[in-house]
Amino acid sequence: MPAYGPHTFHDRHAAGRELAAQLTAFASEHPAVLGIARGAVPVADEVARALGVPVDVLVVRKIGSPGNPEYGIGAIAGGYPRPQRGRDSRHDGQSRGA
Repeated sequence: MPAYGPHTFHDRHAAGRELAAQLTAFASEHPAVLGIARGAVPVADEVARALGVPVDVLVVRKIGSPGNPEYGIGAIAGGYPRPQRGRDSRHDGQSRGA
């Protein structure tokens, strides 16, 4: 598989498994895995399973391109807490070093 360039996958789960294989070295760092609804959730789910961490889902609204609203040029989300450096929400709000 080339490092860059077009690549097709059987489905989004297959894409997630392939991505997860490239990220296994990060499992010991307990990374946060975020999936943007709708299309990225299956990918994020496969990555989170492989790394043994939970997956969080961000629900966003697509910003369409003027003249072609189906072509997404960005997304907005609201109501989500901002990540705090050095904090891990998976451990009851305790700092990682505590």
